[in-house]
Amino acid sequence: RLSILLLMKDAPGGTTNEALLHQALPIYGHSPSLDTVRTDLGWLSEQGLVETREPGGLLIATITARGDDAANGRAVVPGVK
Repeated sequence: RLSILLLMKDAPGGTTNEALLHQALPIYGHSPSLDTVRTDLGWLSEQGLVETREPGGLLIATITARGDDAANGRAVVPGVK
């Protein structure tokens, strides 16, 4: 989950989609399934760390201020290492 937030904070406008995250996560040594990425984005959304929308079936997420704080170590969120 932290790797997702780190990728998102560096994305233009803090926004990306599940497919791009799935392709980029190996940079951080993770190779989750697309389903796992989608599940983690849902969890991050429930925690208020990202906002999601799903136009046309593709999950798009935008990092929130709280998510940016967690990604940068300024906030501790259980479940995000």
